[in-house]
Amino acid sequence: MTFAPTPIPSRTQFVLEAIKHAILTARLQPGQALVETELAARFGVSKTPVREALKTLAGTGLVVMSQYKGATVRLVDAEMAREVYDVRLLLEPEALRRTITCRASLEAAQEALERADSAADKADRSLANRDFHRALYLSCGNPLLGRMLDEVRDQAALVSTVAWAADPSWEREAAEHREILRLALAADAAGAAAALHDHIASFLRRAFPAGEPAGPAARTEQAAAPDTWNAPRPVAAS
Repeated sequence: MTFAPTPIPSRTQFVLEAIKHAILTARLQPGQALVETELAARFGVSKTPVREALKTLAGTGLVVMSQYKGATVRLVDAEMAREVYDVRLLLEPEALRRTITCRASLEAAQEALERADSAADKADRSLANRDFHRALYLSCGNPLLGRMLDEVRDQAALVSTVAWAADPSWEREAAEHREILRLALAADAAGAAAALHDHIASFLRRAFPAGEPAGPAARTEQAAAPDTWNAPRPVAAS
């Protein structure tokens, strides 16, 4: 017997998406404290939806809950990045291989790539890039595989956000995205999967070279003041 998940109340969902958007677009920095009373005042809600949103974000790996420090944005280091990207390397190319026959998914990837190319800022570019990768695996025919990749999707985006802050490399990654999509549209499943594997692996090597105890997070560890970010527009839940 299976049970449907309990829906998240709308206020909690709004707060959750707003905080997640701020984290994934670097308005909230790794290590920054997430104070319930301040967030509740910012969003005009009680502390309950804020607390529930932070618990959910902790479950996705974007927030760390500590008995002594409270909630903070997760810090990114080489160990964390390699764990997340190891999962992607194992699963994402195979999911793409299985998605090749779904034309609608490839068209969605094309649309996301075009949005990334025309993005007005790095926040919109980051969100479009996430949509590009998700379109390549979502129709793999195995819902469990899709959910597993969804579970690391936000953590991977956090790694990218931190790495981009230290070394903007989206132009190179955009070219790699175009090549992956070209191969996929040509129905070259093996070639597209290999290009995607190389794309993920090369990003990790550039951002977190082997042997470094910590990555670019060391340069972004200074938390921004809580009043330096504006409540962003909510984004679609992953």
